[in-house]
Amino acid sequence: MSTALLDPRLQAEELTVRTLSAFAGEVKVLGSKSYSNRYLAIASLSGEETVIDGALVSDDTVYLARAIEQFGHARVTIDADKARFHVTPTGQPMRAPEDEIYVGAAGTPIRFLISMAGHAQGISTITGTKRMQERPMGSLLDALPALGVEAISVRGNGCPPIQVKGRSFRGGATRISGAVSSQFTSSLLINAIRAEQDVEVTVIDDLISKPYVNMTIAALAEMGVTVERDGFTRFTVAAGQAVRGGQVVVEPDASGMSYFLAAAAVLGGQVTIPGIGSGSHQGDVGLVDALVQMGCAAEVTEKSITITGGDLHGIDIDMESMPDVVPTLAVVAAFAEGTTHISNIASLRIKECDRIAAVAAELKKMGITVVEHPDALTITGGTPTGTVIDTYDDHRIAMCFAIAGLRTEGVVIRDPGCVAKSFPTFWQTLDTLFADGKSTR
Repeated sequence: MSTALLDPRLQAEELTVRTLSAFAGEVKVLGSKSYSNRYLAIASLSGEETVIDGALVSDDTVYLARAIEQFGHARVTIDADKARFHVTPTGQPMRAPEDEIYVGAAGTPIRFLISMAGHAQGISTITGTKRMQERPMGSLLDALPALGVEAISVRGNGCPPIQVKGRSFRGGATRISGAVSSQFTSSLLINAIRAEQDVEVTVIDDLISKPYVNMTIAALAEMGVTVERDGFTRFTVAAGQAVRGGQVVVEPDASGMSYFLAAAAVLGGQVTIPGIGSGSHQGDVGLVDALVQMGCAAEVTEKSITITGGDLHGIDIDMESMPDVVPTLAVVAAFAEGTTHISNIASLRIKECDRIAAVAAELKKMGITVVEHPDALTITGGTPTGTVIDTYDDHRIAMCFAIAGLRTEGVVIRDPGCVAKSFPTFWQTLDTLFADGKSTR
């Protein structure tokens, strides 16, 4: 295993973040988790040998890779040092594994796997952590029968464990709600490439987190699959399309990038992220515009993004299209003059934790005035004080409050190892901001 994944801080009970004065430099972040998961799923269904370079090797993507292997139709070799997944077809038909498929807290993988199990002969059972067993999957379960797949919640509550009776994903037309998660729609589109018939997916209400569906369509296109669409209401994947193998390259993770953009914002420094730019489909790139609205300066090229901190002030912003960076912006708002209102973020209540409640609770512990709404946060900036941050087994809570610790003395992060879910080298990357290469103690 890569030495990067053996950072002893991933096993620590807690760590204290050191403060930092303004800095300027380049930070390299790991590959996109969203794209890595999409390419893994598509490659496994393609029947072609595929090398995914620049990939994110983290808890979530490794869970997906190992789950794919349980179906028997593909082998996935993981090289963490080279940031690579090598997907090789075995020539065997997909079969439901005898053992449960366990995905930990990996939300995207479980949604992709529920549909994928429809291609596998037999009954697959897919489950995860206690928190995962509270996350709703009902919209996807309701959509699959029209495509020939019987999928049920074992406990009858719409949540995992999920049982899927497979070898029945014939295709056809279905309808799905987009109000809970865009990943349900992405799951259907990706798995449509193995359907016997054309697949038509109609979204019956407003689709949330639209950029993630754009990413799915872009990933399919990169691998040779065309999706016909009518905006965000109807999508059609024609049967029989050839999916190419070969090499695909993953761009840097915009969610992971967000923490270092935030560091520049709260410290008045400057950071450049190479390898991602104006052509990215990742919705979380929208954080750049939000930071500019708050007083930062930005330079975005085709190949890089640079943020320079400025005098921060509060803003009113709808973040429905970039929910994963809401905690990041909330931390920046804690240092801004005036009030920031972040709206249309109800989906955060069903993430790895209730992120609206978690962000509010931890900012209040730092002395910041926060009003929690059912689907929004209102944050009045001030002077945060040091405290012990509970992370709720949520990687994004740990990483965003680590950025607060760069400016505020005495910020202690509990369970720092939870960052391994999406950014196992986070603490090492944070180290690169410091002249002595040490960010925590």
